[in-house]
Amino acid sequence: MKEQISTHSTLRSSIVTEGVQRATHRSLLYSMGWDRDSLRKPLVAVVNSFSEVVPGHIHLQPLCQAIKLGIAEAGGAPLEFPSIAICDGLATGHPGMRTPMISREIIADSIELMITAHGFDAMVLLTNCDKITPGMLMAAGRLNIPTILVSGGPMDTGCLDGAKVCYTDLIEAEGSVEKGEMSLADLAEFEQAACPGPGSCAMMGTANTMNMLTEALGMTLTDGALIPAGFGARVALARQAGRQVMELHRRQTLPRDIMTMEAFENAIAVDMAIGGSTNTCLHLPAIARQVGIELTMDDFTRIAERTPHLVLLKPAGQYFARDMYEAGGIPALMSEMARHGLLHAHARSVTGRSLAENIAGRQIMDTDIIHNVERPIDPRGGISILRGSLAPEGAVVKRAAVAPEMMVHRGPARVFDQEEPALKAIFGGQVRPGDVVVIRYEGPKGGPGMREQLLPTSAIIGMGLGKSVALVTDGRFSGATQGACVGHVTPEAYLGGPIALVQEGDFIRIDIPSGKVDLDVAPEVLEARRSEWQLPDWTKLEEGSLLERYRRLVGTAMTGATFV
Repeated sequence: MKEQISTHSTLRSSIVTEGVQRATHRSLLYSMGWDRDSLRKPLVAVVNSFSEVVPGHIHLQPLCQAIKLGIAEAGGAPLEFPSIAICDGLATGHPGMRTPMISREIIADSIELMITAHGFDAMVLLTNCDKITPGMLMAAGRLNIPTILVSGGPMDTGCLDGAKVCYTDLIEAEGSVEKGEMSLADLAEFEQAACPGPGSCAMMGTANTMNMLTEALGMTLTDGALIPAGFGARVALARQAGRQVMELHRRQTLPRDIMTMEAFENAIAVDMAIGGSTNTCLHLPAIARQVGIELTMDDFTRIAERTPHLVLLKPAGQYFARDMYEAGGIPALMSEMARHGLLHAHARSVTGRSLAENIAGRQIMDTDIIHNVERPIDPRGGISILRGSLAPEGAVVKRAAVAPEMMVHRGPARVFDQEEPALKAIFGGQVRPGDVVVIRYEGPKGGPGMREQLLPTSAIIGMGLGKSVALVTDGRFSGATQGACVGHVTPEAYLGGPIALVQEGDFIRIDIPSGKVDLDVAPEVLEARRSEWQLPDWTKLEEGSLLERYRRLVGTAMTGATFV
C-alpha cells in the first residue's frame, strides 16, 4: 500500500514539505538524497561562514559537520548554506575597507532570504569575526525562529624570540620600520610569527569582543566565546549546539525570548568590564533594533558609570584571548559581576537555563587577568560616550586603551579629508606631539561604509606619539586600536556636522572623564564657515552602485549605522 501524503503539520517547514501541491518541492529535496522520513523532521539551517580568505573562518568545516551531527542525533534534518565573510584585516588600508560594514547588512538580509524562501524550522549560525557575528545575530532577531550561534573561537598566541605576540604587535612593528628601529628582515620574521593559525585575532578586537557579548546575551552555549579555535572542546561544543537547537525547537524558545532589554544590558555591562571594541556601539544597537528594542548611547553611558573595568587584553594590555579563557573566561567574569549585582542573573539563554545557572560555581583563576570588582583596573567601564560642540550627537572612545596623560588633552587640529593623506603625514613626521589629527568624510555616508582607521592609529603608536597625539574621526576604529582615539563623531562631515568645519590649527579639547569633545571656535565663526561649506566633488559616487545605494539607506553611527 502506498504511503499517504500528509496535508497538515505543525512544522514551519510544512509549507515546503507537506500537501499535494508540494510534490515538486519534495521531489527537489529527494534529488539531493533526502527521503520521506527526513522531511517529517524539523528542517534546521546551518549557516556556515567558512571561507578560505579569512583566518577566523578557515577551520569552520569540522565545526559545521559536528553541528549537523548533533542536529541529526536530536531528530532534526540539517541543511547547510553559506554566508559571506570579509576579513577586516585584509581589507584595511585600501578601498576594500568600505565593504565590511556594508557586509553586515548583506549577511542579515541574505540569511533572512534563505530562511524565508525555504521554510526552515530553526537554525544554527556558525560564525566568527567582526561583521559576520553581528550580521547573523541581526538575522536571528529579525526571523525569530529557534537559533543558537556557534563561533569559531580565538586564534592561539604567536611567539617571537620567546615573547608572546599577536596581530596588533605586528601593526605597531610597521611604525618601528618607518622610524628605522626595525629592519625589513626582522619585520618579515615577525609576519611569520604573529598569526600562528586559525581563529579570530588573539586580542580584544571586535571579533572576540562580539563573541564575548554573544555569550553575555545568552545566544551561545556556556564558554562559547573563548574556547580556542584549535581545541577539541570547540568541536564538542558545536555538536552540543546542534543537539540543543532541537531542544529550543521543541520548547519553541525564540531569540526574542532571550534577547530582551535585560540581556542587552548584560551585554553592555560585560562590554564595559572587558574594555571591548568601540564597534559594539554600532553592533549592539543594530541587533537590538531587530527585536524591537532601542538602545541609545545613553544606555552605554548609564551602564559604564556603574560597571568597573576588569579585563585588559591586547592591544591596551599584555594578555591575550587564550589567557582570559584559562583565567576562567566569560563565565568566571560574569560570575564575579553577578555576585556584585552588576548583571541580570535571571536572564534566559539558549542553554535552557538562566545566566545564574550557567555560571554557577565558576571562579576567576587568575586575578591579574580578570580582576575582582573590589580591585578594578578602573572603577568606570572601558568605553565612554563623548558629546560637545565637535560632536553634538555623540562620539565614542575606548577609554580602556587611553594613556592616563591623554585622558584630558587640548591641541591644534591637523585636518585630513580621508585616511590616506593622514597616514602619509604621520609616517612623514608632519604630525607632532600635542596635535589632534582629524580624519573626516569617513562616516557611514561619507566613506561610505565607515572605514576603520586602524592604520593611522597604529602609525601614531608606532611613531611613538601614542601619549601625546589624539585622533578624532567620523569613521570608526578596529578593536586593535589603542590611544586617545575618538570615533563615530556625529553628525558626520558628509552631513555638514561640525567636524566638516574644522580648519587647520583650530584647537580641539578632549575631556574623557567629563565626557566632552569640543571645538574651541566661536559659534559665529562656525556659522560663517557653514555658509561657505559644500561637499567635495570627490565624494560623488556612481548612481546605482552598491556604495551609492548604501549611502542613501544608512543611518547615523549613533543609531548603529543601520538602514533607515
